[in-house]
Amino acid sequence: MQRQEEYVLRTVEERGVRFVRLWFTDILGFLKSFAITPAELESAFAHGMRFDGSAIDGFSRDQESDMLARPDPTTFQILPWSSGDAGVARMFCDIVSPTGEAFQGDPRWVLRKNLERARDLGYTFYVGPEVEYFYFADSGAEPKILDRGGYFDLTPMDVAQEYRRSTIMALEHLGIPVESSHHEVSPSQHEIDLRHTDALTMADNLVTTRLAFMEVAMERDIYATFMPKPLEGHDGSGLHLHLSLFNGDANAFHAEERQDYLSDIARGFIAGLIRHGREITAVTNQWVNSYKRLVTGFDAPVLSAWDRTNQAAVVRVPSVGANRPGATRIEYRAPDPACNPYLALSVILAAGLSGIEQGYELG
Repeated sequence: MQRQEEYVLRTVEERGVRFVRLWFTDILGFLKSFAITPAELESAFAHGMRFDGSAIDGFSRDQESDMLARPDPTTFQILPWSSGDAGVARMFCDIVSPTGEAFQGDPRWVLRKNLERARDLGYTFYVGPEVEYFYFADSGAEPKILDRGGYFDLTPMDVAQEYRRSTIMALEHLGIPVESSHHEVSPSQHEIDLRHTDALTMADNLVTTRLAFMEVAMERDIYATFMPKPLEGHDGSGLHLHLSLFNGDANAFHAEERQDYLSDIARGFIAGLIRHGREITAVTNQWVNSYKRLVTGFDAPVLSAWDRTNQAAVVRVPSVGANRPGATRIEYRAPDPACNPYLALSVILAAGLSGIEQGYELG
């Protein structure tokens, strides 16, 4: 960690960064931030930066308001949309008490705790998301679509191709690799798929991605939204999560000897997701609008079941060949992109591990 801190201090000086934004989320997943100058960086790494936790949803009560934001130097990135001569960078923070103890209401800490549980069992949790969202002309009460394109359309109807390209360039500048992008099913709806990585990095990436989408849209005088169901009568936006557990370099979900290539570990994980689906959904689909998406007649899960091809099942198992053991994974289809990604990945992992540890049977 010391070397990472030295790298940040050196980069800030060499690149002329004038402000460093310290990022964290509240319990709902809304990004919170305050800026410090380079002169405060060494103190921030050593002691954290004080802020009023009582003003943050889900954080401390008034009598426990003093909290510290301790920046994680591994998350340092220069923001591509900062303008003028004042370079701006960001780092995600872990929230601690004035005595240095981890704050249990910090969503990032909650995910860390569940990842430690997985590590104790010998697993690393990997996530690859499909992020669906809409572009509208503005943020008014009545959504004004920009196109009437459909799934995978590459025609003049898809006027947002340039917006997607600019967003991908911004994400890659931030160190977030993108696998693919395309127009989605509904008018003015789009999807960008991020390359899989470990769960904590991915949660940070999802928070960054939402901001990048909105920043790029604002630069072009349009509006990007992750509202799960903004258009009545059309498909809503999901956050389909491709999940796998690895034991070292080996995919713990893959079983060469099985016809479906699913190991007992994978089957237990799926069983945990299905058994605890109702509790998980309270976190992965936290808004009233979330449940306008989870209805029949659209490309959304409504069945507490698993399947290979049925898009209505909450868990889908993508088909992979025997020569691709690393690609064996499951797709959890319930979440929407307006969730808190730290808490969403936490409950998903906790449910899956419970299925493995307690030997839930997969129906």
